[in-house]
Amino acid sequence: CQQIQFADDMQEFTKFPTKTGRRSLSRSISQSSTDSYSSAASYTDSSDDEVSPREKQQTNSKGSSNFCVKNIKQAEFGRREIEIAEQDMSALISLRKRAQGEKPLAGAKIVGCTHITAQTAVLIETLCALGAQCRWSACNIYSTQNEVAAALAEAGVAVFAWKGESEDDFWWCIDRCVNIDGWQANMILDDGGDLTHWVYKKYPNVFKKIRGIVEESVTGVHRLYQLSKAGKLCVPAMNVNDSVTKQKFDNLYCCRESILDGLKRTTDVMFGGKQVVVCGYGEVGKGCCAALKALGAIVYVTEIDPICALQACMDGFRVVKLSEVIRQVDVVITCTGNKNVVTREHLDRMKNSCIVCNMGHSNTEIDVTSLRTPELTWERVRSQVDHVIWPDGKRVVLLAEGRLLNLSCSTVPTFVLSITATTQALALIELYNAPEGRYKQDVYLLPKKMDEYVASLHLPSFDAHLTELTDDQAKYLGLNKNGPFKPNYY
Repeated sequence: CQQIQFADDMQEFTKFPTKTGRRSLSRSISQSSTDSYSSAASYTDSSDDEVSPREKQQTNSKGSSNFCVKNIKQAEFGRREIEIAEQDMSALISLRKRAQGEKPLAGAKIVGCTHITAQTAVLIETLCALGAQCRWSACNIYSTQNEVAAALAEAGVAVFAWKGESEDDFWWCIDRCVNIDGWQANMILDDGGDLTHWVYKKYPNVFKKIRGIVEESVTGVHRLYQLSKAGKLCVPAMNVNDSVTKQKFDNLYCCRESILDGLKRTTDVMFGGKQVVVCGYGEVGKGCCAALKALGAIVYVTEIDPICALQACMDGFRVVKLSEVIRQVDVVITCTGNKNVVTREHLDRMKNSCIVCNMGHSNTEIDVTSLRTPELTWERVRSQVDHVIWPDGKRVVLLAEGRLLNLSCSTVPTFVLSITATTQALALIELYNAPEGRYKQDVYLLPKKMDEYVASLHLPSFDAHLTELTDDQAKYLGLNKNGPFKPNYY
């Protein structure tokens, strides 16, 4: 493996300005790390807000200190949240029970970087039950549920994450997962590509010995294809993001429900009659547009892809350039996975009280850095809600500082995450157990048979009964009666 320069070499992390017009933000910063709009409840003891978890000495009930979380005392509350999530993740629990005896991940040393929520905790504990050893960090500085991280640490998972990490904390946590004496990762589970990027750049010898990478985001997959195209990807990788069970469910249905949840919790806005522009009409954009349209919003779409643009037209949306509607819209939502989709020029032209937020994985879609200038005043009004005030008094409402809205400001439907998590678990099992030569040093889609298996595990929740092909019908269609029913390119 040789060096490769990523376009966004280090993920951009924005900082609060040192001066503010109306009130000190030092209190707001500490609050943002503990106020829990991204989980059902928060059990953080506010008296230790100012103390960084990196400076605390904490041990779990077994005497281990191989973790770094906000407060290990929250473990009991976190365990309850994990148990609630398990109720709606029956497929993952089913996979855990089916494979527990044979331990298909025995010997796997998985280093992971995902959102740390009750739902991902169920995935992590499933991987452990299947024989893996896990070390985990967070892929987003705002989405970690502190009590869940504590519960994982209490259960013996080496987790390094807390809500409200700084840029330095973020990379420190990833490094602590990878750089440890006597333990070397042989599998990577990533969401966004930051962990893969860190191991590749800082620990090339570790990277060469990785048996497989599983990546679930558009951003991370793009980075993997960059590596592969440059001939620098020296391990096989599984692109879970483009598997049907991720695209059609997590990206579409999850965002269709969670976009409204995040916006309502942070702004209390009413959508009937509001003008909204959604940037990007991929699966995430489709879900967001469907939800907003159903509440009576007037929805515009921006697109670069003529096929997606035509789909938006057929679904009844006006396809426009952002500059054409920026003065009149009430809400701007980015869903592209790109960078600088909403620029300072756009922000300058927005009307008073326009709400701006991002539903893509990365925090690069809205040019938040351009707002960190002396002439603009930042006012933190509630957790994850900033008013950016122009000299003439105009305010723009910025949510989660341009980071992923649903996981930063609300929750996401557990059932949909069960589908993605089951897909990730199967991808790890497939890569880890694949005979040598099956997967070369490239990026692969999940085999369609596995996609269909994941879907079938979730059908009992709806008491759904599949029709079986007759021998004659199967022969007519040229299919195996047991699938796969769709070609791999579907």
